[in-house]
Amino acid sequence: MSSLAKNPNLKEINALKKKLNWGDVPTIYHLVSSSLSELDGILSHGFDSAYKTILDRNTWNLSPLSGYRDSLGNIQVKVKPKLILRHDYNEVGYELLCYPVVDGERINHALIREHNSPFQIWLPESMRMLFRINNLVAFSIFTYQNGDEADLALVKYAYYRVEKLIKILSESFEIIEVEGYNIAKFYQEIDRRNGNILSSELIQEPSES
Repeated sequence: MSSLAKNPNLKEINALKKKLNWGDVPTIYHLVSSSLSELDGILSHGFDSAYKTILDRNTWNLSPLSGYRDSLGNIQVKVKPKLILRHDYNEVGYELLCYPVVDGERINHALIREHNSPFQIWLPESMRMLFRINNLVAFSIFTYQNGDEADLALVKYAYYRVEKLIKILSESFEIIEVEGYNIAKFYQEIDRRNGNILSSELIQEPSES
């Protein structure tokens, strides 16, 4: 029987990890857990991030979105901004990337007050990466090879948290496509390949959204 509830929070997972390891938590676990703690705080604690920036409707270009301010001063749009999202895995960890879609094309360059851009200013260097989970690739391989119940629970927690944040985005944006393996599918690929996942061919390969 599992030592955790069906949907444990991060605090409960961390407590189990300490219990299983007699209080000695490995550095790689701590790095992933700390990233997820920051991820939890993106919305609840107002931590600055590109994710928070693009959700701020004051950064949107209202003209192509048929936008306006209602009687309460809130910004409303008749046309949702369009985005392509991408699950990206690299030597740093996991990143959720986004690309605005303008006139049916993915945009990966700066847009400064362009009339048809959904954002007043789009700077890919600071806005494309919505958030990062440090060391997730290495930790997922470690979990597959030697992980305990808490390690696997942390990987699952990362998956559910990212999916939740994508769902929140979909309430404000029209998500045209989500490219790449989500975290659950990525972990399944680690299993399928017996841990041999460190190849650009796999990490860059898209999957169904």
